Amino acid sequence: MFAVPGTILLPGGALPLIVFEPRYLALIDDCLGEGRMLALVQPRTEPGGPVSGLHGVGCVGRVTTFVETGDGRYLVTVTGMARFRLCGESEGHAGYRRVIADYSPFATDLTARDETPIDRQPLLAVLRRYMTGHGMGADLAELEKADDTELTVRLAMACPFTPDEKQALLEAADNAERCRLMTALIQKELLTECVSTSIH
Repeated sequence: MFAVPGTILLPGGALPLIVFEPRYLALIDDCLGEGRMLALVQPRTEPGGPVSGLHGVGCVGRVTTFVETGDGRYLVTVTGMARFRLCGESEGHAGYRRVIADYSPFATDLTARDETPIDRQPLLAVLRRYMTGHGMGADLAELEKADDTELTVRLAMACPFTPDEKQALLEAADNAERCRLMTALIQKELLTECVSTSIH
């Protein structure tokens, strides 16, 4: 299991990782020899949950690209397959953790692509303001071409939301809920920036 704060994987998403810690190098080695499946779960600081120090929902993905660099790092891409609820933890190996997963709460992740329609115009409107304000306007045209699922998945994984906000996006029931939440989060960020600017 790979655990990095602020990093989530969603079904259909592609997550590039640069792996250099010995425990995670061992994890990738084992993963490549056992079906290429890899779980990602965000760590949590507050107590509680079925597994100490971890959020209760993660996502399993498949390693779809792998390159070893000359200095011993691994450059991998993990493609999301299905979310799961953590049930417990099994015996670790080579310094990395292993979890016991229940996929039943997210069974549709495995059987069908989420085609829930989203209200994309409000999201794109606040995103346009945010990206323009941060000198990222050139990327918007490509995002506007994406279908609803690709748009929500890419933004949820890539935008600089807090770890707790990312976790809420991971656990959202469908694209529509994820879109509404992202729109609200970006609006909140824009409002915070506006207030901060006016105070100074």
